[in-house]
Amino acid sequence: MNTDELKRLAEVMDRLRSPGGCPWDAEQTHESLLKYLLEESYEYIEAVESGDRAAIKEELGDLLLQVYFHSRIAEEDKSAPFSINDVAASVTEKLINRHPHVFGDVVANTSEEVKQNWDQIKNAEKGRTSPIDGVPLGQPALQLAAKLLHRAEKNKLARPNTDLPKSILDNSKDLESDLGEAIFSFTAWAVENGIDPEAALRKVSLKYAEKLANEKTL
Repeated sequence: MNTDELKRLAEVMDRLRSPGGCPWDAEQTHESLLKYLLEESYEYIEAVESGDRAAIKEELGDLLLQVYFHSRIAEEDKSAPFSINDVAASVTEKLINRHPHVFGDVVANTSEEVKQNWDQIKNAEKGRTSPIDGVPLGQPALQLAAKLLHRAEKNKLARPNTDLPKSILDNSKDLESDLGEAIFSFTAWAVENGIDPEAALRKVSLKYAEKLANEKTL
């Protein structure tokens, strides 16, 4: 793999942040860049969903820029500086450690066995004791709810009633599409009645997260 362009990107980022570079880039912080990281992530998702190869390449570049930008800012930290090389080294070691079936003598013949090994190694590395450790509570409410329910299922903890309404199940030819329609209808009803559906689901999800936090099974 030719790394010349990656080195060039680091040099460009360094010049932009250095004296005599770009005033706007020099003013940015980890915090001020978060909205751009989120925006670029959504734009990449849209590019993948559209199947536009040129857009996928462009948006991947924008995400890569965010990684280099944050890493360059991190170099300036007086108490705990790190560079893009440190970031790359960290993720490389993580990949090696969490793939013992590739880089070690562990046997894992299915993707489910790989995932189980990954989760066990990750929990040991992080020292996790709660089923919700590592779940970003600030993520969108629907994604948060799904993640919490997944953690509950994986740890064999109590989950809310998962029976779908009979109207959805009966004669459904495309359950995913019908479920989407039902969620969209609930959202439309909430908007019509002056209720923020994101806030409503977040409130319930955080309450459920608090319940799971009291569990110690991992």
